[in-house]
Order: sequence, then structure tokens, then C-alpha cells
Amino acid sequence: MPRPTSLTGRSLVAGAAQGALLFADVGLSFWGGVDPFSGEIIDRHHPLSGEHLAGRVLAIPSGRGSCTGSSVLMELISNGHAPAALVLAEPDEILTLGVLVAQTIFERSLPVLCIGREAFAALRGQAFARVEELTVTLFEHLPGDAWQALDSPLQTAEKSTAIELTEHDQALLDGEHGKAAQVAMQIVLRMAELQGARSLVDVTQAHIDGCIYTGPASLRFAEQLVQWGAKVRVPTTLNSISVDQRRWRELGIDPALGVPASALGDAYMAMGAQLSFTCAPYLLDSAPKAGEQIVWAESNAVVYANSVLGARTLKYPDYLDICIALTGRAPLIGCHLDAQRKARLQIELPVLSDLDDAFYPLLGYHIGALAGSRIPLVLGLEQSRPSLDDLKAFGAAFATTSAAPLFHIAGVTPEALDPTQVLEANVPVPVEKIRLKDLLLSWRELNSARDSRVDVVSLGNPHFSLSEFAHLARLCRGRHKHPEVVLAITCGRAVLEQAREAGHIAVIEAFGATLVTDTCWCMLGEPVIPLAAKTLMTNSGKYAHYAPGLVGRKVHFANLAECVDAACSATASGRLPSWLQSAASLESPAHV
Repeated sequence: MPRPTSLTGRSLVAGAAQGALLFADVGLSFWGGVDPFSGEIIDRHHPLSGEHLAGRVLAIPSGRGSCTGSSVLMELISNGHAPAALVLAEPDEILTLGVLVAQTIFERSLPVLCIGREAFAALRGQAFARVEELTVTLFEHLPGDAWQALDSPLQTAEKSTAIELTEHDQALLDGEHGKAAQVAMQIVLRMAELQGARSLVDVTQAHIDGCIYTGPASLRFAEQLVQWGAKVRVPTTLNSISVDQRRWRELGIDPALGVPASALGDAYMAMGAQLSFTCAPYLLDSAPKAGEQIVWAESNAVVYANSVLGARTLKYPDYLDICIALTGRAPLIGCHLDAQRKARLQIELPVLSDLDDAFYPLLGYHIGALAGSRIPLVLGLEQSRPSLDDLKAFGAAFATTSAAPLFHIAGVTPEALDPTQVLEANVPVPVEKIRLKDLLLSWRELNSARDSRVDVVSLGNPHFSLSEFAHLARLCRGRHKHPEVVLAITCGRAVLEQAREAGHIAVIEAFGATLVTDTCWCMLGEPVIPLAAKTLMTNSGKYAHYAPGLVGRKVHFANLAECVDAACSATASGRLPSWLQSAASLESPAHV
């Protein structure tokens, strides 16, 4: 029998566990990719789709996608459906934070080990693994001395990095400002140590993603903070919650979801957060300015804030966002620093013309998968002049497939107006050339539906902007949707009122659309999506990716005009956009 192979790495959360090895070389978003109640991998685009995590050692390069992954992992730890251990190629703050909060609130844990990319490749094809402190040991057969996972203390397996604290930081840590602020500062410092920060930075505002209800654990965490007297120290907005708080009963939502999901939103408002309930806080009047140090969670919002607004935030995990809001202090690392905002990958696009609004979410989705955790610089859009809505759609899809918190587009985004400014001098950057046929493959990946019928048209992921409402009203004027098709739009309350005052909503409601506020398509299910509905259509690259796993329906992806046409005819045209047709024409008929 061959001897077991052992690999060493960096322990992000100490502990010991073993089990069957579940390996993939593709990152996984726990939110939208893993069922928080069963531990099943539901991302239907992922190679591990259909596998269950409970009791297995999960090996993935890193997380990706939503900041709510920390909440899902905490939920799994609390309900017994979590993996036995996590082995990563590179550190992942979102997943690590979920484990740390589970330690703090539930006194339950699992080991998290980062072994680097080269060692990670050696896990492919292995059957069983044991994780113990700094080591993962691989076996062909599960050893006979099997043992249960051990709870871990709230500490790293390596010496902590000294972090400079102000007098106010120390007072928070000593409990002089209450239990909630003390626990929050403990968690902030724990993450700062893991990230290698030497000091903290003041933030001017926060956007909280942890108000999404993933299960009883998410509500318990928030209510525990309220009981400890939690109050935010900076202006704080709230992400979409899991229901339309004003209309969930009218929409037919089961009280088993409606009551706790609404209570979760109330708990965060009790901490002093504003009633905003939008996944697009950059559409609010409080949107940050260039250079402003902020703490935003919600993956699309983080990417937009960094890339389009030029503000400075990390892709903060759920729960670390509220901890920083309660202290006003964040680790001074990553995109908070000039040097960490440089491009690590260069993307070259082919010559493009006749672009429509489906191009940008598709491109963001494709580039996100290429980039992984690297910040890309995109070349070739200098003359295309993408709108803010185009950049919103690009960023949301990019954040779905990438772990990076920032992208640069040469000549378009503020820090890359001169692209040399986002490249380090004398540091070579890998170059990826995108071909139209590559985009055609991603188009087909997002278009998972094979039946041309359309039952539901999903708009507003991320939340609709005022200009999107204006565009939709022009497309809907004088028309009416098919009686058997649901067309629903999610948006924030503030933008809804702006659109109503501008006259757009009257036209859209006359068309037959349903308007839903406070929540978003990543949280919507039946009965907003009718039980009998089999096929959805959307212009969102993000939702086209997540919907098959979240709601079990196949998806047609197309531009907004095609979505409106489908709402009228109950049929997807299946037409390729003109900018993709040349790629399809080069294929043999059998592949088109």
C-alpha cells in the first residue's frame, strides 16, 4: 500500500477533521451555489453540482460570487450539514469569516487550511483526506482510526501579527462601549490578523449584506447583537432582504419565511441602519465618492463601488460588514491601498460593433471566470462608451464568477482612463485574448433553456435604475404582456418613487408588470414564480447563472428588448445578437 501523502499550508482556522475528499478546480459561491439547509451543491454550472458537503473535506481554489457565502456556511455549521473541513488554494475571507462567526455564536467550527496553488493541484483524484492544524494528509482509503471533527479555539495556528490600535480601538476591545462593540472588534481584529493587516482604517459608511435570511442562524446572530446593545457608528444602508417587507403577505409568501426574514431586517434597523433594502446602494444619494474608504458587502455593489465610483472597499463577507459598522474600523489591506488596486491580468477584446445591452453582462460573466481572484484590465472598449447601466450589468456578472473586488476598463473606468496608471512599472502582466467564439460558449452556458416557451420574465438583478425604468417604459408603451406570462421587476423603494414621479411606472403597470421592492431575484421563489412555471427569461447575467440552482428553472438570457418581446409572445426568439452571429456562422451546422 502506498504511503499517505502530506501537504502543509497555512491554517486559517485551527482544528482537525477527516472524510472523503470532494475536489474541484473551480471556485464555489456558497450563496446561490449551496443549499443552506441540506448542504447540496445547487450551482448547476459547477462541476460538483448535486454533491452533498456534509462530512466531506471540500477542496476548492477559493470561494467566489456572493458575500453571503459566509452566512450560508455559518448556517450549515449550525445545522450539521457543513463540510468536515475546507482546503483552499488561496485564502478566502468570506468562507473563513463564516466559520469564525459560528465559533463566536454557536461554539461550533471546522478547520480551514490554505495550501497554495501548486500543492492544491496534487489533491486531484485523491479519495480521502485528513486535515490537522497545518497539514492535509491524503489516503486511498479512510484510515481505521476515524474520529470526529474537533472544535477549535478562536485563534490561528500561527503567531498573530501585531496590529496598531488607537486608544479608541483598545476601549472597544476592552468592552468600554458595550458587549456588541467588543465582540465586533474581536472579529475585526481576528480577520485583520488572518489578512496580514498591520493597522486599521476609519470608514465613512457601510452597506450590510448580512440582512439576507439564510436560516435561523442568521436571525439569531443579528438578534444577539441587538440584545448586546449594538449601534452602528457610521451611516449604514441595508442590502435587499429576503421578502418585500410591506407586501410579502399580499404576494403569497409563506409566513415561515416572511416572518423571520422581515424580523431580520428589523433587527438591523434596530442597530441604527437606514431602511434602504437595495442591492444597488450606488443608486442612492448616499453613494460614496472617489477615494472614500467604505465597508460595503454585496458582491455587485462592492465591484461597482471600487471600479465605477473609485471608492475603496474589500469584498466584505456577511457579518464582518456589520462588525466594521459597529466599530467604524476596517483592516487596512487590499483595495483600501493604492498598490493593491493594480491590474494582475490584461484582457484584449476583438474588434466589436453593433453591441446591445446583453453584451456587457455576458462579457463580465466571461471575464470573471478568466480572472478568478485577479484584478483585470480590459482593453478594447475605449470607443464603445458603456453606460452606467452597462457597467452595473458587467460588474454584477463579473462578481458572480470572480473573487476579485475590482475591474478596470481602459479609457472608461476612472482609475484606468490612462491604463498605464493601473499597471505596475516593470511588472509583466499575463494577457488573455478573447475571441467571439469564446463569448458564444458563455452565451450558451447562460442560455440553459431548451424549450422556447417563456413563463416568467425576470428583471432587476441588480435592482433596476431610473434609466432602466425609462428604457423599459419606452419598450412597453402601447403594448400588453401575454396573460400567461409573469413579468416582474425588483428595485429599491427610492428608485421606485423616482420612476413613479417620472411617469414610467404607470406605463409599465399598464403593460401588466409586477413591481417588487426590498428583495431581489436571488431571494425570490414561489409563488412570485408560479409553481407551474418551467422557463424564465432575464437580461441579467448574474441571475441567468444562479436561477437554475436557486429556483430549479431553466433560463433564456437576452437583451431587454428581447425580454419584453418574449413577455408579449410567451416565446423566446432564440436569436443571437448581431455581434455574436459571425462566431456562430463559422461553426458547422451540427454545432449551431
